[in-house]
Amino acid sequence: WKNEGDLATRAASEKVLQKVAKVVPNLFGGSADLAPSNKSQMKDREYYSKENPAGSNVHFGIREFAMTAIANGMSVHGGVRAYIAGFFVFADYMKAGLRMEALMGLPVISILTHDSIGVGEDGPTHQPIEHLAMLRSLPNYNVFRPCDTRETAAAWYTALHSKETPTALILSRQNLPALKGAYVLKDCAGTPDVLLMASGSEVELIYKAADELAAKGVKARVISMPCWEVFEAQDAAYKESVLPKNVRARLAVEAADFGWQRYTGLDGDMICMNGFGASAPAGLLFKDFGFTVENVVEKALALVK
Repeated sequence: WKNEGDLATRAASEKVLQKVAKVVPNLFGGSADLAPSNKSQMKDREYYSKENPAGSNVHFGIREFAMTAIANGMSVHGGVRAYIAGFFVFADYMKAGLRMEALMGLPVISILTHDSIGVGEDGPTHQPIEHLAMLRSLPNYNVFRPCDTRETAAAWYTALHSKETPTALILSRQNLPALKGAYVLKDCAGTPDVLLMASGSEVELIYKAADELAAKGVKARVISMPCWEVFEAQDAAYKESVLPKNVRARLAVEAADFGWQRYTGLDGDMICMNGFGASAPAGLLFKDFGFTVENVVEKALALVK
């Protein structure tokens, strides 16, 4: 899959979905009243209705929990590959249904967009802060927060090939640069002085910060972590190759809160959210809450002194 320049991951997901719809005939799903915004409509297919039972797009209406329960029921029945969609902050309404998916081993796919304070002017009511931690804490549940088109496509691929584990695709509203998504996204010569970790839109920050650190004589490894659960499923040798135990200076960057301590350790640091967001353009919010290249560089330098 080729990256196509700056693109919001919700738009990247839409591109992937259209291609998937052409090769997975039993794909069936829709959104809780937000299909134009979370870009979850299969454009070459009709909507399901009493009059048109052959349709495979669904208007679920503003009923997130009912949508999730319906998808679970379809998955239990079999015959269709169910997906649902909504704003990430509304995962609160979906939670009981998402928990049942994980408990029952149902591979339902949830497209959850507007993933951070990048929602901007919609304000803190629509800006998910604690929701990544909530979903990541669910056993048997894969949470992907991709940083670009390639990682979005990989997330869809993994979700579609899952047989007993549901998947959440956590996607951005704002455009993100085209990076070559992997776990070690950019490396340095020899042993790194500091490990920089992030997911989603914040990967851009650590990618740029690594160049500035190099100019200051600090060797940084850039690590994109779109899915903790997939990483944890790897063997010990692979995890050591990405996060070597002898490098204790580690910085995690994510516009959410809680959980990165497992990777930063006692000597590491985080740039995360410690409160609710605010109502302002996304660019102003990221700067105000410390999600800048300059802050990443400053925090990283403090760790290696």
